[in-house]
Amino acid sequence: MSLSAYELLQHIKDESVYLIEHSKGISFDDFLNDPTLIRAYSRSLEIIGEATKKIPSDFRNRYPDIEWRGMAGLRDKLIHDYFGIDYDLVWDVIQNKIPKLKLQLDVLFEDFK
Repeated sequence: MSLSAYELLQHIKDESVYLIEHSKGISFDDFLNDPTLIRAYSRSLEIIGEATKKIPSDFRNRYPDIEWRGMAGLRDKLIHDYFGIDYDLVWDVIQNKIPKLKLQLDVLFEDFK
């Protein structure tokens, strides 16, 4: 069963909210020293990337300001380079890209109303 663009976007938003909420008050060192956080954050980014890849390109093209390609590319990097995850990159994405993505998704969801 394939999911609709709306359902895929909801998954992306849910994971974005999770990352924002669960990284509050966490330092980069805390992140690096907690294998559970590393796995959880990496998994959330994988889900975001996988859902992004499944959103039809014509839909993604209507929202060019969202970094669709970057999200999908990060997922590929996490999946294929699992013995060499760039933790600086993961942390940067969580701290700087995900909050922006969440705001963009809030606007996008307004279009569905």
